[in-house]
Amino acid sequence: MFKLAHISDLHVSGYNYMKPWGENLIDLLEDLKPNYVVVTGDLTDDGYLYEYELAHYFLQKIKFTTFVVPGNHDARNEGYQVFEEFFGSRFPYFENEKVVLLGIDSTEPDIDDGHVGRENYHLIREKLGGSSKFKIMCLHHHLIPIPYTGRERNIPVDAGDVLKICVEEGINCVLSGHKHYPWIWQLEKTFYITAGTATSRRLKGYSYPSFNVLHVTEDLLKIDIVNVHEKRIQETKEYPIV
Repeated sequence: MFKLAHISDLHVSGYNYMKPWGENLIDLLEDLKPNYVVVTGDLTDDGYLYEYELAHYFLQKIKFTTFVVPGNHDARNEGYQVFEEFFGSRFPYFENEKVVLLGIDSTEPDIDDGHVGRENYHLIREKLGGSSKFKIMCLHHHLIPIPYTGRERNIPVDAGDVLKICVEEGINCVLSGHKHYPWIWQLEKTFYITAGTATSRRLKGYSYPSFNVLHVTEDLLKIDIVNVHEKRIQETKEYPIV
């Protein structure tokens, strides 16, 4: 049906950015040839203009349909305004005959905590509710705590309400980043998929730089976790689509 690459937390302008991993990431995407590339935030370290210029230059190397939402680092120093100059709406939307993608800006300026906001609940229902296509919501902050990442601090304050909407509207996947560690939860019929950091050495324990590749068919979701350093698939998981 389609293939989607899910990358996150690039931090291309920061001290911990690893240029060889960035080059590996571009090479891997060229080999994989996904139909879509979703970037779930933290392209920069502090949201400064020069950092956005670097992030934009990097993403221009990706030759596939790219869908970007901001992260908490991108919203710093009024970076949430600069984001729109380089990447368009902070609530992007894309739809074709196979898939519906909706991006949500879950950031607050200069605060690491997440927040979707009641004013955006109708947007989720309007764009994703009722569709028979494969429905994906993308945001930076994870809605469910991720193991092996320390004390939980930045989960969206209204995560419970958003999770309820995801169940009621039958959203197939929620893609997020933020914790620099890949993980997959399934709640009801929705998969909550968190990507690790693809290009930063801010790694948890002995984890590795990574991104996810989703292979979606009519009845199966296959997720490859790709090791960027070693340029290989590290792990594959398969789930039936109910």
